[in-house]
Amino acid sequence: MKIAFNKRDGFDSITDDTHLLEHSTLFLKTAQNSKYFDALPTKPHHITPKELFTLWELETIQIVGITGTNGKTTVSAAIYSILLDLGSKVGLQGTRGFFVNDRRIEERSMTTPSILETLHNIFQAKAQGASYFVMEVSSHAIEQNRIEAIPFALKIHTNVTQDHLDYHHSIEAYRATKSRFFADESLKLLNKDALDTITYNPKNAYSYGIDNPASFKVQAFSLLNGITAGIVHFAQEATFYSPMMGLFNLSNLLAAIGAVSLLTKKPLQEIGDAVEGFAGVSGRMEVVSHHPTIIVDFAHTPDGMLQVLESIKERDISVVFGAGGNRDHDKRPKMGAIAAKFAKKVYVTSDNPRDEKPEDIIHEILTGIKDQSHTRAMVDRTFAISEAIKELGENDVLMILGKGDEPYQEIAGVKYPYDDRQVVRAILGEQQ
Repeated sequence: MKIAFNKRDGFDSITDDTHLLEHSTLFLKTAQNSKYFDALPTKPHHITPKELFTLWELETIQIVGITGTNGKTTVSAAIYSILLDLGSKVGLQGTRGFFVNDRRIEERSMTTPSILETLHNIFQAKAQGASYFVMEVSSHAIEQNRIEAIPFALKIHTNVTQDHLDYHHSIEAYRATKSRFFADESLKLLNKDALDTITYNPKNAYSYGIDNPASFKVQAFSLLNGITAGIVHFAQEATFYSPMMGLFNLSNLLAAIGAVSLLTKKPLQEIGDAVEGFAGVSGRMEVVSHHPTIIVDFAHTPDGMLQVLESIKERDISVVFGAGGNRDHDKRPKMGAIAAKFAKKVYVTSDNPRDEKPEDIIHEILTGIKDQSHTRAMVDRTFAISEAIKELGENDVLMILGKGDEPYQEIAGVKYPYDDRQVVRAILGEQQ
């Protein structure tokens, strides 16, 4: 990418792409592009990310990084929402896009973009008065050093479960990559209920937990009609309410409360009071219809499915899901087994097949379902959702998993417009 640049020594732009270099362009040499820079016959004027960070005077903003297989988007959005409600100015970067002070600046992109784009987003947030910048940090970004030179004020761990093994090749390598994020002496907030999945430097490490003793600990909770909980942090106690659903969201909210407490040092109850203003993230346990009850969620890993289905296990569940193509094959039968364990009816279908045949992906999922008497398989996702709605019992809940608020279906390199939520509303509209 190339970014317009305040004139400095004759330069009017900055880029991290050797193909975009011009006489008036300053080059940002990064861990990712250094081999291309070294291959240039004539070396351009260049700076490093650390030097750019200093040049743009970004030291005044506190940067928060959240990593984990599940929960990054919800935790980061909750921190962003709570800080805004407490009167701070904040930037947010992640899967859903780039936001500053409750305004969307850019649409969704990579979870963690290039270091140049991230630094530019921090610069834009600072220009709008932000004191905090909250960002999701993917395992790919850690592995590829796309977060080099960022001095995080706080690093947060949600969990590490099976995902991205197509890239990392083994769960051990995946965990090692996540662990590398927590190897320094930065301030850390770690999920005590999932701490066995990573290693970390104990210096400046705090924790949060529901089941285990932690720096931020849930004392009691109810999951009826939302989430109500009492929490304790050393000598402080507080209660909070959220309209969100599920035990996993209790953990996500606890992480957000702990993060805001560590960052702002505000009274715990004041932070807890701000939680109710956060209604959740679009496409994450999003209730699309109340009669019948239909929920759309992004869960696309075995652990993600386990968490969302277990959170409503007291209801009769029907579930529509698939698995993405060109990704980890090993998780597919596991996802099938989890769906069959919790759901009364299972509809296996397509979910971004990419360059694979949808039928092959569906077959791999079905190998994890021993008793398929209550399972149907169909390639057409819209048809699968339609059939699931048609066959819903009066008190059943339909979970449509895997895509959340994604506005497309990726097939053979083409992204076709598609949204599970719009499909549901169209089907329900036709039935009325």
